Amino acid sequence: MALYADLHRHLGGSVVPRILWRYFKRHNPDMAQRFPEYPTFEEFYTRKRNTLDEYLELHTLVESVQTEQTLPYFIYRLIRGAYIFENLAYLELRYTPYLRTPEHLNQSQRIEAMTNIVQIVGKASQVKEYPIIISQILCMHSRLPYEVNKAIVELAAQMRDYVCAIDVAGGDSHYGERLDEFIDLYKYARSLGLKTTGHLYETPEGCYPELLPYLMRIGHGIQIPLKHPELLPQLAEANQCLEVCPTTYLKTGTLEDLYQLKTVFDRCFDAGVDIAICTDNAGLHNVRLPFEFENLLTQDVIDFHQLQACQDAAFRHAFAWPYKEPPASLLIGLLNDDSSEEEQELLSV
Repeated sequence: MALYADLHRHLGGSVVPRILWRYFKRHNPDMAQRFPEYPTFEEFYTRKRNTLDEYLELHTLVESVQTEQTLPYFIYRLIRGAYIFENLAYLELRYTPYLRTPEHLNQSQRIEAMTNIVQIVGKASQVKEYPIIISQILCMHSRLPYEVNKAIVELAAQMRDYVCAIDVAGGDSHYGERLDEFIDLYKYARSLGLKTTGHLYETPEGCYPELLPYLMRIGHGIQIPLKHPELLPQLAEANQCLEVCPTTYLKTGTLEDLYQLKTVFDRCFDAGVDIAICTDNAGLHNVRLPFEFENLLTQDVIDFHQLQACQDAAFRHAFAWPYKEPPASLLIGLLNDDSSEEEQELLSV
């Protein structure tokens, strides 16, 4: 059995449509009345949006129900599905903790409440019957004030047992007016020894080379090989990995056809830039990681050799994978050890 790593999955977009619909049926009369039958909800939840901003509005729908009380419910089902249906051995789950705190609290109280959210997510992610290594990436947000984003960075540094890195999210076209703030925050994060990624170069409006030096990985980054291939040698030298999430670009209208990603993969491979294939929002897409692989293969975007290279790169660039090798290599080592013992026993007879 193959075992995979997903380095880019949002907590808000990870809930598959049927589980979210069932939750609404039981606990949210307004949504239950709006979508009395599941097919109409699935069509609404997973359909293509015109822009990234319109697409991101769906996150607010899920964030509103991912509270201190309900997070364990959603996370357990997320992990169960990831283990049984996706064969995940490793998952980095990212989200903005501030947006899971009670809205009636003032800003200072919500900042204090973030610690509890991270602890809840961390403890709920430890499910013995589904042994997946899970770590959190805390997202700063383009629409949150500097004080909150700085508190998110400091929280990540304080809770390293649960958190492996920080990110910035909220639509890459919105960073421009506050670019100096985010550069300052990333500098601060690196000074604290935090690992870093960031939603960047996802759309043509989200290209900020000033942020690149502070990132260890790049969330999406597809506009670099598409529009700015001159930057690829710089990425290769810095060992920066792109977190490419194929279905996202169709759902947000960023790309019209999956085959457009062939240029992304080909140019990155030629330049020696690693790519990890990820899901981003597996629930919003109703597409799991093995299907992302299959879609890329069947539409001739990549070949099997490139797929294997991307799967290996995901473990190599994982922020909290505790081993030097991916799971397949570890299993092969175990099998070889067992075979050697059996051969020695036979020789001794």
